[in-house]
Amino acid sequence: MSTHAKRERLLLADLLEASGPDAPTLCEGWTTRDLAAHLVVRERRPDAAGGILIKQLASRLERVMDEMRAKPYEELIQLVRTGPPRFSPFSLKQVDEASNTVEFYVHTEDVRRAQPDWTPRELDPVFQDTLWSRLERMARVMGRGAPTGLVLRRPDGRTVVAHRGLPVVTVTGEPAELLLFAYGRQGAARVELDGDADAVAKARGTKRLGY
Repeated sequence: MSTHAKRERLLLADLLEASGPDAPTLCEGWTTRDLAAHLVVRERRPDAAGGILIKQLASRLERVMDEMRAKPYEELIQLVRTGPPRFSPFSLKQVDEASNTVEFYVHTEDVRRAQPDWTPRELDPVFQDTLWSRLERMARVMGRGAPTGLVLRRPDGRTVVAHRGLPVVTVTGEPAELLLFAYGRQGAARVELDGDADAVAKARGTKRLGY
């Protein structure tokens, strides 16, 4: 049975292929070629991927990213589609599911929602619940830079606190949309924000959400 991560991987690879190497994404300054290179480096170059989070390794990461960007686009897509080599931890089903389900979903939407004519995907309830479970665990980390208190709420009333503080902004939407908001894609997330008008504007406009 296919896992969520495997399904999202294949959807993302197909979308990158169909979009071509120069399509825009929601990742500021990145085209689809840049995004594909990032995905390959993340899974296949652990010697450089640490630069995604560790500033001291950023220069090495950028050098390796340049090497990947120089590859034929079709080769990058194939590397994304086939996944990591057997010796990589990402090749383990449990690690793949834990590490890539959200990664691939968010980046799929980065490509889809950068287009002016995009429409929402219909996500099944099981996948929505999976994304909610991940969001519950990650919300405090992604929301730590929020300029206001931040509460994420599903339509059924379930909530998670992403950042404690006053005034409080409550963001309501389906788990997939809340996840995009918490990852810093506020402008593309289909959610409703409630709270003081100035606080809502700050929460919607901040670049300090996500990793």
